[in-house]
Amino acid sequence: MGKLRGFKEYLRTDENSIDPKRRTANYKEFTKHPGDQKLREEGARCMDCGIPFCHSGCPLGNLIPDFNDAVYRNDWQRALTILHSTNNFPEFTGRLCPAPCEESCVLGIIDPPVSIEMIEKYIAERGFKEGWIKPDPPIEKTGKKIAIIGSGPAGLAAAQQLNFAGHDVTVYEKDNKIGGLLRYGIPDFKMEKSVIDRRLEILIAEGIEFQCNQHVGVSIDIEEILMTHDALLLAIGAGIRRSLPIPGHHLKGVIQAMDYLPHNNQFVDGQIDLKAKYNATDRHVIVIGGGDTGSDCIGTANRQKAKSVTNFEIMPKPTLHRTKENPWPYWPFTLSASSSHKEGVDRNWSIMTKEFIGDESKHVRKLKTVEVEWRKDEFGVHHLVEKPHTEKLWPCDMALLALGFTGPQKNLAEQLNLPLDQHGNFQTTDFQTQNSKIFVAGDARRGQSLIVWAISEGRDAAHYIDRFLMNRTNLPLKNHYGDLLTPKAG
Repeated sequence: MGKLRGFKEYLRTDENSIDPKRRTANYKEFTKHPGDQKLREEGARCMDCGIPFCHSGCPLGNLIPDFNDAVYRNDWQRALTILHSTNNFPEFTGRLCPAPCEESCVLGIIDPPVSIEMIEKYIAERGFKEGWIKPDPPIEKTGKKIAIIGSGPAGLAAAQQLNFAGHDVTVYEKDNKIGGLLRYGIPDFKMEKSVIDRRLEILIAEGIEFQCNQHVGVSIDIEEILMTHDALLLAIGAGIRRSLPIPGHHLKGVIQAMDYLPHNNQFVDGQIDLKAKYNATDRHVIVIGGGDTGSDCIGTANRQKAKSVTNFEIMPKPTLHRTKENPWPYWPFTLSASSSHKEGVDRNWSIMTKEFIGDESKHVRKLKTVEVEWRKDEFGVHHLVEKPHTEKLWPCDMALLALGFTGPQKNLAEQLNLPLDQHGNFQTTDFQTQNSKIFVAGDARRGQSLIVWAISEGRDAAHYIDRFLMNRTNLPLKNHYGDLLTPKAG
């Protein structure tokens, strides 16, 4: 724990941010370092709670009270060692995780919980600043060769763990740079890509081989990779986007969020010019979908100087506080506002899009909606019902579909003759498919989820792959008892 009764002495500290009007002028990160003393005080707020529910709230099982205590005692190097023992990339999760650990913090029952995510971020930043984070190549090599398809957080975590075990690891990535959705799905204002690049330098120095522009199953034969490696890990994510098959969905200006965001990230990186179809400048933008991806679209549209930004969510407006059906320590389904929401958006709940209406050039210009409500039948099942006489037309020059994903692309499953489960994900037992050499981790196995789950999946898959190859393993395994406490991505 931190300081005895420190939670009574100190109020919660959060990162301060640059004013929205200033920060939306660029794509840089906009949070401000709170100062080491404030971070130590925040670590001091960690209670001697007896049972640290934050452990079960964290999919990685981070040893949160331990690193909080180390920060309070100003032992930052020890804090980093503790954090790295369960999390390969705390600089990623410290920026991008929705912090389910904080929502299950015992202090949160009576007061604002400990700012765990902020502490985690600055432990990692201190580690890079002081040079404590450096390559740690394996002492001995096993001679076993492993191919990993996909370089998102699941693939990268598995690669580092398997490299630690002494295996030769090659990561294949279809895009021109490493990182998966970390690189091309997350806007720079949430995580600048230099954060990925500095970690990538560590991984390369440790001996991991990366091959970009290698679309396995399309431009590269998956069977050849399987034949030339002792094990194969599929960490390809959930790439099938959910569509909105309503009248007018083929109109120009109706764009999938995961076309819009990657294109803008490439523009920010200086790789391409911003195409007109992905430029929200002076346009009425409507973002359909209320999750993290929708929030990222809102922040991006505001930086592109959209004329207006509106957000639609089909679910009802959340309550301000937990309900009896949503008790602590479960993830709270309460109203929240992301940093992008605070930059300017008209948020609307219980609304369903009925039609995209275009002009003579077949470009969307209006959007028709209807208000809805969710009614529970006698069996307790909720049904969506349209409210009569609530149709409305909205000006719309760009509609961004942030509706989530329905599963991984099917080409590799078909080529490798691997079965899928009822949700369209790869079917596995202990991350292993019916082909004993092939394993799956991340969104391709569990469905669309969070970065912290992806890292956890990659670490656990590495454990089972190492055991498969060597008949034993020293790689850790996280028992996922926190499944019900953590939120789903959206």
